[in-house]
Amino acid sequence: MAMNAANAYKQTNIATASPAELTLMLYDGAIKFCNIAIMALEKGDLEKCNENIKKAKKIIVEFRSTLDFRYEVANDFDRVYDYIYWVLTDANVKKDKALLEEGLGRIREMRDTWKEVMKKSKTASA
Repeated sequence: MAMNAANAYKQTNIATASPAELTLMLYDGAIKFCNIAIMALEKGDLEKCNENIKKAKKIIVEFRSTLDFRYEVANDFDRVYDYIYWVLTDANVKKDKALLEEGLGRIREMRDTWKEVMKKSKTASA
């Protein structure tokens, strides 16, 4: 019963979120999947590690697919996302915790930047 309530709450949050909030949720999801992958790798659960790295990579692919190249900054974001994708792929192939942590760190940087943009946007519109 509690799980159904949690899922309903989560679905409501997603359905009512702004595009900016959805982007933040995706960053948080990628961070969560990388953390799960790191813990799985530490425990030797290579299948779980692989599954979660693949989930994080899917989010990065989604970010890249939504870039609007009419704006110059999209090229910068594309390069960062390409790097993160490459690092996560390499981490998965090599089962390398340091590479996985590098990808996680870059995703956190992108998320933190996004949060700042959201904050400034709210301040500017207020």
